[in-house]
Amino acid sequence: MSTLALRGVSRWYGNVVAVNDVSFEVGAGITGLLGPNGAGKTTLLHMMAGFLAPSAGEVRLDHSPTWRRPAIYRLVGFVPEREAVHPFLNGRQFVLASARLQGLDDAEGAAERAIEMVDLRESAGRAIGGYSKGMRQRIKVAAALVHDPPVLILDEPFNGMDPRQRLHMMDLLRRMAAEGRTILFSSHILEEVERLSDRVLVVVAGRLAASGDFRRIRRLMTDRPHRFTVRSSDDRALARELLEHAEVEAVELRDGTLTVRTGDYGALTRAIAPAARRAGASLLELRPADESLESVFSYLVRR
Repeated sequence: MSTLALRGVSRWYGNVVAVNDVSFEVGAGITGLLGPNGAGKTTLLHMMAGFLAPSAGEVRLDHSPTWRRPAIYRLVGFVPEREAVHPFLNGRQFVLASARLQGLDDAEGAAERAIEMVDLRESAGRAIGGYSKGMRQRIKVAAALVHDPPVLILDEPFNGMDPRQRLHMMDLLRRMAAEGRTILFSSHILEEVERLSDRVLVVVAGRLAASGDFRRIRRLMTDRPHRFTVRSSDDRALARELLEHAEVEAVELRDGTLTVRTGDYGALTRAIAPAARRAGASLLELRPADESLESVFSYLVRR
């Protein structure tokens, strides 16, 4: 079992701080790195994969630094978010090149096994330039798996995949985790992390906002203060009725828009329809006004 450990890691580019004093450990199983675009996820992954030096702190794999340690590339399979494929090569040639760079004794056999794992055998002879984005993602995964690494690091691996491809890739990662591999993947999509990982690291603005069991962190996200935008046939009557409910902290009617603030997401959604009936109003719309990932992460950082 391999362990990735960060201790007080920061990374800056000139005056821009991309990662700020981050510490955590990642072991066997699947860990999700969750955060909005620009949060610092890619910078963290590049440092863990040994492609980027930390400006401060240290990143270690099994007690050895990842930076300036060529041997780490035998232990880690890395899938970058950006396009890292040569369009003039076919899929088999691309994976085979990775196998040969790793110095594998049976490079051809290893390449075929990796291609089979990502379900691209029938398309392996086609030029990568003609692949869909989801297929290019999968061939990158095959190249990262060709040397059977104990650690797999994936940056937004499901981008461009259709639902069937996503399910296949999730099943593959679960099987690999069950074999004892350490798998870390990043995403800005909450559903992907929820479906695949039990442990999650939440990053925003270069800082670690939360870490641990996904269900506990998900409850924090759900139980935080919420704002809803409501439209009805009689907003004033509905506002008066809602103020009678303990779960409603405040209502505001401004410029024809009714905004309701609550600390209990579920209770309000259950109470709104009965309240509209009692007010003699027709409920036209109930929409969360602050459900972006950025707002969720900002709340976690402020706690």
